[in-house]
Amino acid sequence: MKPIELTKRQERIVEIVKSNGPITGEQIADRLDLTRATLRPDLAILTMSGYLNARPRVGYFYTGKTGTQMLSDQVKNITVDHYKSRPVIVQESSSVYDAICTMFLEDVGTLFVVDKHTTLVGVLSRKDLLRASLGKQELETIPVSIIMTRMPNITVCEKDDLIIDIARQLITKQIDGLPIVRRVDFGSGYEVIGRITKTNITSLLVDLAKDEMI
Repeated sequence: MKPIELTKRQERIVEIVKSNGPITGEQIADRLDLTRATLRPDLAILTMSGYLNARPRVGYFYTGKTGTQMLSDQVKNITVDHYKSRPVIVQESSSVYDAICTMFLEDVGTLFVVDKHTTLVGVLSRKDLLRASLGKQELETIPVSIIMTRMPNITVCEKDDLIIDIARQLITKQIDGLPIVRRVDFGSGYEVIGRITKTNITSLLVDLAKDEMI
């Protein structure tokens, strides 16, 4: 949810608290020539949205945060689990030809390669497959294990990682997406449970613009 649009009365309340806080609800009501009960919904909205804070037996005080700052705080608390996508996986024994078909049919930029135990062992990008397809090689006979990026040279993330941190990694490493994983085999391997991509980050921005952020 993006910062709310304040009513004229709510803006006046913020100004009163900003200039006179800490101040009680009764004192705010007196300044506006209103009853405390009339102001209660406005004070609740301003407190829940982060413009004001309240302390028992002290009163309301201004948090000092602008709408932009509060929006920034919200974004910084979103995890990749909120915007993850289904991972597209191929076996390490799959051929390069099959991987190209899978990438085309699934319309993704990255494939995650697993072994017979479904443990992550590699990643395939568009560049990997394009490079392998150059020349006169028989793509049906080349396993993806030959051309993939292998562990431990794979950047991964977990579902509770902050999406802002992952966005920075995508930019810094100039990659399209990361596998979302959980540890298996007593910490010696990873199972792929999702993916987070630049498209997912774009979806977050669109939701912000539409005021539909979770």
